[in-house]
Amino acid sequence: MTRLGSRPESWKRGLVLAASALLLGLLMLLHARIPNRIGGLGSLVETFLPWFGVFIPLLLAGALWRRSASAVVALLLPVVVWLSLFGGLLSDKSQQGGDLTVASHNVSADNSDPVGTARDLAGSGADVLALEELTQQARGTYEEELAKAYPYHSVQGTVGLWSKLPLSDTRPVDIGMDYGPLAETKPVDVTMAYNRALRTTVATDQGPLAVYVAHLGSVRVFPRNGFWTGSRDRGAQALAKAIAAEHNERVVLLGDLNGTTDDRAFAGITSHLRSAQDAAGDGFGFSWPAKFPVARIDQILVRGVEPHSSWVLPATGSDHLPVAAGISW
Repeated sequence: MTRLGSRPESWKRGLVLAASALLLGLLMLLHARIPNRIGGLGSLVETFLPWFGVFIPLLLAGALWRRSASAVVALLLPVVVWLSLFGGLLSDKSQQGGDLTVASHNVSADNSDPVGTARDLAGSGADVLALEELTQQARGTYEEELAKAYPYHSVQGTVGLWSKLPLSDTRPVDIGMDYGPLAETKPVDVTMAYNRALRTTVATDQGPLAVYVAHLGSVRVFPRNGFWTGSRDRGAQALAKAIAAEHNERVVLLGDLNGTTDDRAFAGITSHLRSAQDAAGDGFGFSWPAKFPVARIDQILVRGVEPHSSWVLPATGSDHLPVAAGISW
């Protein structure tokens, strides 16, 4: 039986496949150089960057079918690049223990079962729970259902924090709004407050912990305008400035950032905070959409504390999945 590559013609077959493999590798390797000024293309690619690995087995199947040695060799580039970017997420880095469990959930403005959602979250075991996209109609329901498990809470606009530990120095953080015709849609009978971020101090046995809760602006894909992220990007810049000015060494950011940490829009935030999922998770931790998650846009980012574990909680009545992490000092 003739081995692949043992004949000269096997290197001449499948040149299109070989070129495609090289382009795929270069796309992942140089994703930060893809310009955003063309319909937000760079951010769009970075949002779904892990999924570009799906093309590798497809190209490999084509290379084997064509018996193309050149295509097989060319595939080494995207394989190495993808593993260097995401190979660390394939292993379980979680550890037992942790001093504090934090969780975050976009409960969705059109959630038809806020009572069930609140009860599921109360049973999660989280010590600190952040909620985003709270409507004025549903706020009372969450406050009533979570009161027993969380004696301390604060709601600032559409975001809130519930805690088993005392809170102090709570204030809104101005990250702008999701304005105009590109703003996120919601049922016509639902009213939303303006503020979308807060900062508070949680009193722990190990000392004060600064906690930020944020819900950044929506993103949209339009046939003519491309990937629209203007409101989100402005909010990310404002949030990055607030975190950079934070004096507390121990910081946790919880929220729906409407983007992944691979997206260049969050460089200002990730330069100060690291992802609990990347440091101590098991897998990619995709959180949206709930029925078939394809991206982790709900984030837990930390500074000055050590992530021990990070995981995705079961689905609720929201279109997002809740995320949680165990941290320690």
